[in-house]
Amino acid sequence: MRAVVTRVKQARVEIDRNINGQIGQGFLVLLGVGPQDTQAVADKMADKVCGLRVFEDENGKMNLNLHTVGGSILVVSQFTLYADTSSRRPGFTGAAKPDVAIPLYERFMEQCRQRGFVVEHGEFGADMQVFSQNDGPVTILLDI
Repeated sequence: MRAVVTRVKQARVEIDRNINGQIGQGFLVLLGVGPQDTQAVADKMADKVCGLRVFEDENGKMNLNLHTVGGSILVVSQFTLYADTSSRRPGFTGAAKPDVAIPLYERFMEQCRQRGFVVEHGEFGADMQVFSQNDGPVTILLDI
């Protein structure tokens, strides 16, 4: 499982010009699922994302986590994180098929909710427009 986690002041995802998910301060998570991923991997990724200490404390140090700042999470499925870029035209056969990816994508979100976070999301497989106001910018790549 791979995730690109961006600290945002606000973010939203639109489908057919309608807002599907929207948050204020928090994380925009682009989440990719690989064919070998399991529920345990999804749980570990949720734990990692929810525990990241990348918000500034009173001394300007990245020392606070999402819970401390009252942040939310916007999750967008992103099979392109598994792109094979050995040629100029990327291939995506390294990403999990929907029958594997969708349940793990949903499990990741549920694990974040169980940790007490508001979780908004896009729609798996949809043509989405993602908007974000990055904070910092702070962007972390996680690969589990």
